[in-house]
Amino acid sequence: MRRILNADPFGKIALQGYDPVAFHSTGQPMKGNPSIMAEYGDYKFVFASEENKTTFEKDPLKYLPAFGGYCAFGVSIRVLFPVEIDTWEIVDGRLVLQYTTEVKQMFDQDKAGNLQKAREKWAQMEPEMAK
Repeated sequence: MRRILNADPFGKIALQGYDPVAFHSTGQPMKGNPSIMAEYGDYKFVFASEENKTTFEKDPLKYLPAFGGYCAFGVSIRVLFPVEIDTWEIVDGRLVLQYTTEVKQMFDQDKAGNLQKAREKWAQMEPEMAK
């Protein structure tokens, strides 16, 4: 199945140019260096270091954002919202993003329930979008 990611529609750059590995390894968002890039599927990922690029290439599925990088709360109600990078968190080993910090606070009121809803909805939505 083709994976769907929230990306720049023209350059197909995912995560607004942030390094997907850095969220896990440094515990903070880091802008990638445009000269250090890797492709996965139809998308481009930018990295802060060659080491992070190599780490991503060894196991890209580990570093792909949950719900295609769309707002997890939005996905839980079958709506695709853009995200603010500052809302990021690692949940069950996956990068999870939200529309705003206010939406993140609402999501966190029942994180387990909302994550379950988002997983169920994403399992339906992603194949539909890949057509």
